[in-house]
Amino acid sequence: MFFAKFSCIIKNNNNLQTFPYHLVEPSPWPILTSFALLTLTVSAVMYFHGYENGGYLLSLGFLLTTFAMILWFRDVVLEGTKKINIAHLIKYHINSCSNIFKIASVVSPEEIKGASENYSNEYLKNKLSFNQEQLGFYLAGLLEGDGCISLPSIGKSKLTRILNPRIVFTSHINNLGLYAHIQHELGGIGRFQKSGNNSLRYIIGDKNGIIKFIELVHNKLRTPKNDRFNLLIEFINLKYNLTIENSVLDTSSIFSNNWFTGFVEADGHFSVKYRMTKPKSETRKIMVSENVSLLFRLDQRSHDVATGSSMNTIMEFIASYLNCNVLTFKYKALKSPEQKEVLSLSLTSINNLKPIIEYFNNYPLLGTKYLDFKDWEEIYYIISSKEHLTESGRSKIKSLVLNMNSKRNFNE
Repeated sequence: MFFAKFSCIIKNNNNLQTFPYHLVEPSPWPILTSFALLTLTVSAVMYFHGYENGGYLLSLGFLLTTFAMILWFRDVVLEGTKKINIAHLIKYHINSCSNIFKIASVVSPEEIKGASENYSNEYLKNKLSFNQEQLGFYLAGLLEGDGCISLPSIGKSKLTRILNPRIVFTSHINNLGLYAHIQHELGGIGRFQKSGNNSLRYIIGDKNGIIKFIELVHNKLRTPKNDRFNLLIEFINLKYNLTIENSVLDTSSIFSNNWFTGFVEADGHFSVKYRMTKPKSETRKIMVSENVSLLFRLDQRSHDVATGSSMNTIMEFIASYLNCNVLTFKYKALKSPEQKEVLSLSLTSINNLKPIIEYFNNYPLLGTKYLDFKDWEEIYYIISSKEHLTESGRSKIKSLVLNMNSKRNFNE
């Protein structure tokens, strides 16, 4: 029976490492080696003292020790040469865990209440709300843009606490009102943390909250993060004896639901470029005329951090709907020696911007980008009607630009 169990492990080489971390599976070879060495030692003493059958036992000890050494070193070699690209996963978990060492503080109930009231005044007065189905699409896009799924080990920790996965959304503190609204729509699940001066984290980490989130987002993801989402489902199924089916990628039109809204909420940008008149000079051979142009831009890292999968497929899919091209550029992040690769979509043509205007009026943004979009939209109509060629139109554009993006004061 003892060796039968080992023979099953020997045959099942594919299970040498069944999870994508730098830790290895528990191995049977240390205990077998200990047993073999004990047999070798005892049989050697018996042999040298002339006990009957001591030689046979000594031979058995040698064989067991050799057997254990071969199998143990075989697994060490397989572990080192098995073609699993886990480097990016190790780096991902190191980066994720590094946030633990940052000073994080809990958001006070007073802050949440104040943000909720401001949010209600700015957003809910415009009836920017949706049903549970559309909430699921919105959360799917938001998760794939600015969220992550953390999966601990099955079982209890050293402190005998049962650990659950965590679904974490990271945003600017100005979006506290939005996440307070999401928390309300989800029935009060989740908690808030502040990290540094401007970073906000909304964390869902309890069993019921995670299951509800899975139900809402199921079959609504579009990026490689769906693979990570399915690992979350497998984790929950195994831990709580559930039978939730795996999520399949959504391939419907990006203009048919709130997914694109959530994705843009995380990684989109509405901007206005206003160029003042510049006369000729010694360094400028021609006069530069006053000009205003609009830009919609969507950036996304080239590879999903958790899975290492390329994000090019989804960005090409979005580009086909927006009638633009996917561009790639690199930048060097602060405190990092490596260059990051980013995929980017941008639209500047007034004609190409029209579908964007229509979409976000049908499926409104819910965070701070909503107010930026409404100012951006107003400038769009000023340009479309040629009012930007008049003095009053240019003055109006200038006043709108002054309040957009980082220049907007959300604490007024």
